[in-house]
Amino acid sequence: MIDFTEEQIERYSRHIILPEVGAEGQSRLLESKVFMVGAGGLGSPVAYYLAAAGVGTIGIADADVVDRSNLQRQIIHNQDRVGMPKVESARETIQALNPDVNVVTYQEYITADNVREIIRDYDLVVDGCDNFPTRFLVNDACFFEKKPLVSGAMFRFEGQVATFKPHQQKGAPCYRCLYPEPPPSGLVPSCSEAGILGALAGAVGTIQAVEALKELLGIGESLAGYLMTFDALRMEWKKLRLRKDPRCPLCGEHPSITDLVTYEQACELQATH
Repeated sequence: MIDFTEEQIERYSRHIILPEVGAEGQSRLLESKVFMVGAGGLGSPVAYYLAAAGVGTIGIADADVVDRSNLQRQIIHNQDRVGMPKVESARETIQALNPDVNVVTYQEYITADNVREIIRDYDLVVDGCDNFPTRFLVNDACFFEKKPLVSGAMFRFEGQVATFKPHQQKGAPCYRCLYPEPPPSGLVPSCSEAGILGALAGAVGTIQAVEALKELLGIGESLAGYLMTFDALRMEWKKLRLRKDPRCPLCGEHPSITDLVTYEQACELQATH
């Protein structure tokens, strides 16, 4: 267990007094490594809260730069950083919040050629990307590398969160059990085309952060096997049961996917949620 400094004891005191966390749990967080796909709408609150919690290493991949249109929801960035790479902007915000955190940046596209090598060094992956090809690519990589995945998505006034770890929990589904294949390109409009309520990103991303911390600490009930949905207009959360699909092309009884699949635009990670 880590020998805490006086400053760390003060910083993490509200965690340490929780019986479910304690000094041992806080040490575990400081030694944990989380890889985040995207520093956009969902990645912003996730990174902020994981950093505040003292997750020791946070890797962030995003090839985009800060745009003024991002600032309505991507709270890890600010006006002065328009034009700056998002990963560098996120690094500055995180380090200003908590110098304990080592931020590893990947200003590059996530591809079938690099994703498995990148996530191999991390304990958990949080997906906050805004396109289906990347989402499927990350799911498949986590399956092959046996990494738990906390997935989030949102559209206009609705969001969803799920945890996938079929390698750890018997009978737990993967993302492809829910959606076997990505929808055709252009069928689902992006947030720049359909719009999005900015604060929705905070609601969904914060739930992702909570779920990631629970997984790292090994406490509570996992969302694995469930899908949390949120309707902001109705202010309604629902928890839906997901079941493993025995015909799943990835984790089913007779899988047809035995390596990473590159779909159209899968090389592009533009986390503009």
